[in-house]
Amino acid sequence: MGLRINLFVAAALAGAAVLVAPTPIAAAEPAGQITILYDAFGTDAAMKKDWGFSALVEISGKRILFDTGNDSNIFAANIKAKNIDLTSIDFVVLSHRHSDHMAGLNHVLSVNPTVKIYAPKEGFGIFGSSLPSSFYRKDESLPPEMRYYGGKPPEVMKFGTAWQGANIELIDKTTGIAPGITLLALVSDAPGTRELKELSLAVNTSDGVVLVVGCSHPGIEKIVEAATAINPKIRLIAGGFHLVAAPDEVIARAVATLKGTFKVESIAPGHCTGEPTFAALKQAYGDRYLYAGVGTTLALGPGMGSVGRRGEGPALQEDDLASYRKLAHREDPFGILKARSLRSGLSHL
Repeated sequence: MGLRINLFVAAALAGAAVLVAPTPIAAAEPAGQITILYDAFGTDAAMKKDWGFSALVEISGKRILFDTGNDSNIFAANIKAKNIDLTSIDFVVLSHRHSDHMAGLNHVLSVNPTVKIYAPKEGFGIFGSSLPSSFYRKDESLPPEMRYYGGKPPEVMKFGTAWQGANIELIDKTTGIAPGITLLALVSDAPGTRELKELSLAVNTSDGVVLVVGCSHPGIEKIVEAATAINPKIRLIAGGFHLVAAPDEVIARAVATLKGTFKVESIAPGHCTGEPTFAALKQAYGDRYLYAGVGTTLALGPGMGSVGRRGEGPALQEDDLASYRKLAHREDPFGILKARSLRSGLSHL
């Protein structure tokens, strides 16, 4: 029996079911496009490469700037290269507080100082915050000069943002911000980013959800699961999956879950997804893998990703399914290490 990788991914974990009940949310028009404005790989000679992420999402009559990259000058140069008018964007979404996703906001505000900005709400954070003054212990035996605010603090203590005067709205939970457009608010529990809050953009179209992710610190699988509460049909995922340092077995499970469990139709990975994950997803999705280097525009026309069986491979017999599931535990399930070794050997010839 010849074991093909694309069949493995489709069948692995196929028995897992998505148990999230869909929530009726108005669907946006499916036509539109996503333009990658910031990333560390690409073929567009006019665009500067750098570690970070930004994308312009144009859909349902809205122009949404999702993240702003790692360097304000590089971001500005890439905006100019694509001839994008920042005064006409409807709002900005900052996925999380890491600088490689928000440093270009200085340039945005220099051009469009009143633009609406959505950012995750945190107790203390660079986007600004507030806390009731009851959060700290008090000692009334101290003289006023030794007490905060002279012993008479405001009821609510407000903390500043790095962008004073910016029109920032902090998002604490999953929130609909326009018809068919939802910000998914999740929290990371991974070592190193524990308690980091992150927003992802989910646009519900008549062809399914278009999901744009920044770094997927809460886990790409968890973000997709949250999106299925809007619509169980996931049409496209674009952005960073945060598998850049993941071992092959973790990549295998993630790819199998996206394709086999959630039946994600098309994939456009970038940023922190990682080169081995690019390779694995390309093998799994074939022509449903959309190249998303900096400068690339992804067309979201009606019917994109809607033909065929929504990404599934051909139906398999139960004994075949058992064989494919076992592959998920192998050291090199996608043959990435073998291919890497072959390339290394050829380079020395």
